[in-house]
Amino acid sequence: MPTAPAPGSAEGPADADVELVRRAAAGDRGAFAAIYERHRTVVYRFARLMSGSDATAEDVTQEVFVTLIHTLPTYEPRRAGLLTYLYGVARNVTRNRLRRDRRFVALDTAAAASSPPADDPHDAAARAQERTLLRRAILSLPSRYREAIILSDVHGLAYAEAARILHVPVGTVRSRLSRGRQMLAMRVGAAATPAHASARPRIERCVV
Repeated sequence: MPTAPAPGSAEGPADADVELVRRAAAGDRGAFAAIYERHRTVVYRFARLMSGSDATAEDVTQEVFVTLIHTLPTYEPRRAGLLTYLYGVARNVTRNRLRRDRRFVALDTAAAASSPPADDPHDAAARAQERTLLRRAILSLPSRYREAIILSDVHGLAYAEAARILHVPVGTVRSRLSRGRQMLAMRVGAAATPAHASARPRIERCVV
Protein backbone atom coordinates (compact mmCIF):
# COMPACT_ATOMS: atom_id res chain seq x y z
CA MET A 1 0.00 0.00 0.00
CA PRO A 2 1.47 3.41 -0.89
CA THR A 3 2.38 5.71 1.92
CA ALA A 4 2.41 9.43 2.39
CA PRO A 5 5.65 11.03 3.50
CA ALA A 6 5.66 12.11 7.11
CA PRO A 7 5.69 15.85 7.78
CA GLY A 8 8.89 15.25 9.70
CA SER A 9 11.12 12.26 10.13
CA ALA A 10 11.00 10.42 13.44
CA GLU A 11 14.19 8.50 12.67
CA GLY A 12 16.84 9.41 15.20
CA PRO A 13 17.38 12.70 17.03
CA ALA A 14 17.73 15.50 14.48
CA ASP A 15 20.55 17.90 15.30
CA ALA A 16 18.16 20.86 15.25
CA ASP A 17 15.84 19.14 17.72
CA VAL A 18 18.71 18.26 20.05
CA GLU A 19 19.87 21.87 20.16
CA LEU A 20 16.34 23.20 20.61
CA VAL A 21 15.69 20.75 23.44
CA ARG A 22 18.95 21.74 25.15
CA ARG A 23 18.04 25.42 24.98
CA ALA A 24 14.41 24.85 26.02
CA ALA A 25 15.48 22.77 29.03
CA ALA A 26 17.68 25.70 30.04
CA GLY A 27 14.65 27.99 30.04
CA ASP A 28 14.77 29.43 26.52
CA ARG A 29 11.10 30.09 25.70
CA GLY A 30 11.90 30.87 22.09
CA ALA A 31 13.44 27.41 21.68
CA PHE A 32 10.34 25.75 23.09
CA ALA A 33 8.14 27.82 20.77
CA ALA A 34 10.29 26.62 17.87
CA ILE A 35 9.80 22.99 18.96
CA TYR A 36 6.06 23.57 19.11
CA GLU A 37 5.91 25.09 15.64
CA ARG A 38 8.15 22.37 14.25
CA HIS A 39 6.10 19.41 15.48
CA ARG A 40 2.59 20.49 16.47
CA THR A 41 1.02 19.66 13.08
CA VAL A 42 2.25 16.07 13.19
CA VAL A 43 0.94 15.60 16.73
CA TYR A 44 -2.39 17.18 15.80
CA ARG A 45 -2.86 15.00 12.69
CA PHE A 46 -2.11 11.84 14.66
CA ALA A 47 -4.57 12.77 17.42
CA ARG A 48 -7.28 13.79 14.97
CA LEU A 49 -7.12 10.52 13.06
CA MET A 50 -7.05 8.52 16.29
CA SER A 51 -10.03 10.37 17.80
CA GLY A 52 -12.00 11.64 14.79
CA SER A 53 -12.43 14.99 16.52
CA ASP A 54 -10.79 18.36 15.88
CA ALA A 55 -11.56 19.47 19.44
CA THR A 56 -10.02 16.33 20.94
CA ALA A 57 -6.98 16.69 18.69
CA GLU A 58 -6.51 20.29 19.88
CA ASP A 59 -6.75 19.20 23.52
CA VAL A 60 -4.34 16.31 22.99
CA THR A 61 -1.84 18.54 21.21
CA GLN A 62 -1.87 21.03 24.06
CA GLU A 63 -1.45 18.28 26.67
CA VAL A 64 1.41 16.70 24.73
CA PHE A 65 3.42 19.91 24.74
CA VAL A 66 2.56 20.70 28.36
CA THR A 67 3.89 17.23 29.19
CA LEU A 68 7.02 17.99 27.17
CA ILE A 69 7.62 21.17 29.20
CA HIS A 70 7.60 19.15 32.42
CA THR A 71 9.71 16.29 31.09
CA LEU A 72 12.38 18.29 29.22
CA PRO A 73 14.89 18.03 32.11
CA THR A 74 14.78 14.22 31.95
CA TYR A 75 14.36 13.73 28.19
CA GLU A 76 17.39 12.02 26.60
CA PRO A 77 17.70 12.52 22.80
CA ARG A 78 20.02 9.50 22.50
CA ARG A 79 17.22 7.18 23.61
CA ALA A 80 14.62 8.47 21.15
CA GLY A 81 14.31 11.26 18.63
CA LEU A 82 12.07 14.10 19.74
CA LEU A 83 9.34 13.30 17.24
CA THR A 84 9.37 9.66 18.31
CA TYR A 85 8.98 10.81 21.89
CA LEU A 86 6.12 13.16 20.99
CA TYR A 87 4.32 10.39 19.09
CA GLY A 88 4.57 8.20 22.18
CA VAL A 89 3.18 10.92 24.45
CA ALA A 90 0.40 11.67 21.94
CA ARG A 91 -0.50 7.99 21.80
CA ASN A 92 -0.77 7.75 25.58
CA VAL A 93 -2.72 10.99 25.95
CA THR A 94 -5.15 10.05 23.18
CA ARG A 95 -5.71 6.58 24.59
CA ASN A 96 -6.35 8.00 28.06
CA ARG A 97 -8.77 10.56 26.64
CA LEU A 98 -10.77 7.93 24.74
CA ARG A 99 -10.70 5.55 27.69
CA ARG A 100 -11.96 8.32 29.96
CA ASP A 101 -14.80 9.10 27.59
CA ARG A 102 -15.47 5.34 27.25
CA ARG A 103 -16.30 5.76 23.61
CA PHE A 104 -14.72 6.69 20.33
CA VAL A 105 -15.43 10.27 19.30
CA ALA A 106 -17.61 10.54 16.20
CA LEU A 107 -15.99 12.00 13.10
CA ASP A 108 -16.41 15.77 13.11
CA THR A 109 -18.63 16.98 10.28
CA ALA A 110 -16.38 19.96 9.62
CA ALA A 111 -13.28 17.80 9.44
CA ALA A 112 -15.00 15.31 7.15
CA ALA A 113 -16.26 17.99 4.80
CA SER A 114 -12.99 19.89 4.45
CA SER A 115 -11.25 19.45 1.13
CA PRO A 116 -8.78 21.40 -1.00
CA PRO A 117 -10.24 23.44 -3.86
CA ALA A 118 -10.50 21.76 -7.25
CA ASP A 119 -11.38 22.93 -10.75
CA ASP A 120 -13.97 20.21 -11.21
CA PRO A 121 -16.68 20.38 -8.48
CA HIS A 122 -17.72 16.77 -9.21
CA ASP A 123 -14.15 15.58 -8.70
CA ALA A 124 -13.89 17.63 -5.51
CA ALA A 125 -17.10 16.09 -4.18
CA ALA A 126 -15.89 12.58 -5.04
CA ARG A 127 -12.58 13.14 -3.30
CA ALA A 128 -14.28 14.60 -0.24
CA GLN A 129 -16.56 11.55 -0.05
CA GLU A 130 -13.60 9.22 -0.45
CA ARG A 131 -11.70 10.96 2.34
CA THR A 132 -14.73 10.82 4.62
CA LEU A 133 -15.25 7.10 3.99
CA LEU A 134 -11.60 6.35 4.66
CA ARG A 135 -11.44 8.45 7.82
CA ARG A 136 -14.56 6.75 9.15
CA ALA A 137 -13.12 3.33 8.30
CA ILE A 138 -9.83 4.13 10.06
CA LEU A 139 -11.70 5.45 13.09
CA SER A 140 -13.75 2.24 13.29
CA LEU A 141 -10.66 0.03 13.57
CA PRO A 142 -9.58 -1.29 16.98
CA SER A 143 -6.95 1.07 18.38
CA ARG A 144 -3.99 -1.30 17.90
CA TYR A 145 -4.68 -1.50 14.16
CA ARG A 146 -5.63 2.16 13.88
CA GLU A 147 -2.32 3.22 15.43
CA ALA A 148 -0.30 1.07 13.05
CA ILE A 149 -2.18 2.31 9.98
CA ILE A 150 -1.82 5.97 10.98
CA LEU A 151 1.87 5.74 11.83
CA SER A 152 2.98 3.63 8.88
CA ASP A 153 0.52 4.26 6.07
CA VAL A 154 -0.57 7.83 6.80
CA HIS A 155 2.51 9.37 8.41
CA GLY A 156 4.92 7.18 6.48
CA LEU A 157 7.09 5.98 9.36
CA ALA A 158 9.33 2.96 8.94
CA TYR A 159 8.23 -0.24 10.64
CA ALA A 160 11.11 -0.03 13.10
CA GLU A 161 10.15 3.50 14.13
CA ALA A 162 6.48 2.58 14.53
CA ALA A 163 7.59 -0.38 16.65
CA ARG A 164 9.55 1.94 18.97
CA ILE A 165 6.56 4.24 19.38
CA LEU A 166 4.15 1.37 20.03
CA HIS A 167 6.61 -0.59 22.22
CA VAL A 168 6.14 -3.79 20.23
CA PRO A 169 8.40 -5.91 17.99
CA VAL A 170 8.64 -5.04 14.29
CA GLY A 171 6.90 -8.32 13.48
CA THR A 172 3.90 -7.21 15.52
CA VAL A 173 3.72 -3.95 13.58
CA ARG A 174 3.76 -5.90 10.32
CA SER A 175 1.01 -8.26 11.45
CA ARG A 176 -1.15 -5.39 12.73
CA LEU A 177 -0.69 -3.54 9.47
CA SER A 178 -1.63 -6.61 7.45
CA ARG A 179 -4.77 -7.22 9.47
CA GLY A 180 -5.61 -3.52 9.68
CA ARG A 181 -5.32 -3.07 5.92
CA GLN A 182 -7.59 -6.05 5.33
CA MET A 183 -10.19 -4.67 7.71
CA LEU A 184 -9.85 -1.20 6.20
CA ALA A 185 -10.36 -2.45 2.66
CA MET A 186 -13.45 -4.43 3.69
CA ARG A 187 -15.01 -1.51 5.54
CA VAL A 188 -14.30 1.04 2.83
CA GLY A 189 -15.66 -1.35 0.21
CA ALA A 190 -18.81 -2.01 2.23
CA ALA A 191 -19.47 1.71 2.71
CA ALA A 192 -18.53 2.88 -0.78
CA THR A 193 -20.94 3.46 -3.64
CA PRO A 194 -21.11 0.66 -6.25
CA ALA A 195 -18.84 2.65 -8.58
CA HIS A 196 -16.10 2.73 -5.94
CA ALA A 197 -16.79 -0.52 -4.13
CA SER A 198 -13.86 -2.36 -5.74
CA ALA A 199 -11.39 0.50 -5.37
CA ARG A 200 -8.43 -0.02 -3.08
CA PRO A 201 -8.17 2.60 -0.32
CA ARG A 202 -5.71 5.33 -1.31
CA ILE A 203 -4.53 6.55 2.04
CA GLU A 204 -1.98 9.02 0.71
CA ARG A 205 -4.75 10.86 -1.16
CA CYS A 206 -7.62 10.65 1.24
CA VAL A 207 -6.26 11.15 4.72
CA VAL A 208 -4.82 14.62 5.23
